[in-house]
This record gives sequence, structure tokens and C-alpha cells, in this order.
Amino acid sequence: MTTTHTIGIDIGSGAVKSTLFRVTDGQPEWLAKRCERIRRRDPMTLAQEGLDSVLADAGLAAGEIDYIATTGEGENVKFATGHFYSMTTHARGGVFLHPGISAVVDIGALNGRAIFVDARGKVLAYKMTSQCASGSGQFLENIARYLGVAVEEIGPLSQSSTNPEKCSSICAVLAETDVINMVSRGIATPDVLKGIHLSMASRIVKLLKVTGIKQGTALVTGGLALDSGLLAAIQEEMVNEKVSVTALSHPDSIYAGAIGAALWGAFRHAKLNQLQEHALA
Repeated sequence: MTTTHTIGIDIGSGAVKSTLFRVTDGQPEWLAKRCERIRRRDPMTLAQEGLDSVLADAGLAAGEIDYIATTGEGENVKFATGHFYSMTTHARGGVFLHPGISAVVDIGALNGRAIFVDARGKVLAYKMTSQCASGSGQFLENIARYLGVAVEEIGPLSQSSTNPEKCSSICAVLAETDVINMVSRGIATPDVLKGIHLSMASRIVKLLKVTGIKQGTALVTGGLALDSGLLAAIQEEMVNEKVSVTALSHPDSIYAGAIGAALWGAFRHAKLNQLQEHALA
């Protein structure tokens, strides 16, 4: 029996996520997790705190970890063993969270992307929004702050909308101007939020279509994965665009990148051991 302990650390634009796994003969067991919003703090410090936290939760010492894998903006973490591209880690993490998916829709603080995956979590194709696009978590947070709405209220308020006012601007700066104009015209907050969600959803569904994903199930990951209003808008746009894809989320969707990093770390560790054994044979 071969047992490996790996840690995955995903440093995003808005949060640092850490996970710890035990992999026994290829079977992964999730032991610990931690998520910390950056909020102007040093991401490298949060990465160290995440490492210490998951070790403590799992009751393990640093010396018992075989591989520490980073992803996202974590290539400069000094204590890491290796780094993986976030496209591959979100794909692998998405398949772990929901086996059988055909796509991962990662919506983070700065951009969104659609990833076409196979059953193993291998990336078949992908498409990403531009950095200035208004379909991002940071943009939505800025709008919520302007409207005086807590982040947790965005989804329920959006779903209560009866007459959404769609925001057409792709540029985040122009989109914020659109929202200011909506408010000045007396558009209700739920209708503003639902309009923004529909705008974001429209771009996300177009990404799926361009990537070649036309059927199956898409798991939403990233910081906006638990925004119920956005998820509902995505599904609504799927119907409007006649795309036979079911969009869903998972309570741990935000950890997809960190999960994938840990699992790819375990895979790479096993391969390196095999190469060493072969060289010594």
C-alpha cells in the first residue's frame, strides 16, 4: 500500500485557498481545507498560514508532506515543490467535486473562462474573457458596494427581480457607468443585479459555445460559484441560446483549483518515484 500526502495552494486575485489530501493507492481522501480573502494582505503570508492551518487540522507535521503544489498566482511560493497551470488544476478539481462533468466554468475576481474536460479532468479546449471584461467577481463586488448591498445578498436579490435591466457594456468601467445611470432612473436594485447577472451569463454561455461545449453538465467554480443569482441566470441563458448544458455548483467549488493542484501533485510525485526506481533498477 502506497500513501502520499499532498497540499494544494491556489492563490487567486481575491483569495488564497489551501487543501490537504491523503492519496492511498491512487484513491484520494480530502483531509483539510482553508480559504482566506486577501483584502490587501500579503498572499505569500496567507499561503504560509494556509499551509500551517491544514497541517494542524489534519494532525500532520510538515515533514510528512510529500508534495506541495501551487496554482494560480502561486509560482513564487518558496516552500512549494512544484507549480501547475490553473486551467489544468480547475479541470482536475472540478472532476473530483462532480465526476461526469463535461465542462468547468471558472469565474474568478478578474475574469471568467470555460474549460472543456474529459472524464479524467484533462483539458480538451478552453476560452477566456479579457481582463477588462465586466463578467468578473471584482466588478460585481464593486457594483454591490455602490448599491449598498452585502455580497451574500446579491444572489437572493437578483432572483427576486421582476423586470431586469440588462447591462450591455463589455468594459467594466462603462458597465459601472451604466449601473449609475440605471440607479438615477430609479431602476430597482434587484432588477439592476439580475440585469448584470444576465449580462455576465450571456458572455459565459457564449464562451461555452465557442469552446465546443453544447451538452452535458458544467460545474461553476471560482469566487462566484456560490452566487445563486448568477447560477440561475446562466441556466436561463442556456435555455435562451438553446444550449443543452446544465450548470451547477458545489459547496466546495471555490476550492477546485487547490484540489486539482493537490491531486496533480500526488500524480507527479508518484511519477517521479517511478522514474527513480527505474533508474536504480
